[in-house]
Amino acid sequence: MAEVTQKVITWEDYLRGEPKDLEFYEIEDGEVIVVGAPGGEHQWIVGALYRSLHEFVTDRNLGIVSIAPFDVVVQREPVRTRQPDLFFLRKERGGTPEQFRQLKRLEIPPDIAIEVVSPSEEETERLERKLSDYHRIGVPEVWIVYPEEKAVEVLVRAEDGWRWHGLFLRKDKVRSTVLGELPFIVGQIFE
Repeated sequence: MAEVTQKVITWEDYLRGEPKDLEFYEIEDGEVIVVGAPGGEHQWIVGALYRSLHEFVTDRNLGIVSIAPFDVVVQREPVRTRQPDLFFLRKERGGTPEQFRQLKRLEIPPDIAIEVVSPSEEETERLERKLSDYHRIGVPEVWIVYPEEKAVEVLVRAEDGWRWHGLFLRKDKVRSTVLGELPFIVGQIFE
């Protein structure tokens, strides 16, 4: 996905909804980074993963799963936001449908952030910046979904960085430190 810097904004601009014409963007130290629209394969995987996770957490009344675009605030000044492809928020932390529907942005770390990535060098650099931001705000767990490999990597936050929890392949079930073992196999999200 190509990135183009458009302009620098302040927290006040951001709260007013400026700029109004952006949908797929993130803000890094006030710079609005427009992210190219994702392709069909990316969206298919995000949709399949959303359906599986949503069913799992809803059936167990664990919280909510949200899909991009939805801002997660990293810092206010200079403004820094991220838009994970999906995230999970426990009900005890505001993750009920009633509470979530009132939010304009998430100003606490989600319990899980999920990124579907492509193998490009540009995407790898952007993912590293996102992981750094997720660690800084205290996200306990990140899933990195690799479409080409049909795999899900789970990273768990440690004080000094990310600790590798597991790489789950096509026939595996994802094991999460936040949600436990999920009932669907990884291959289902790529079909």
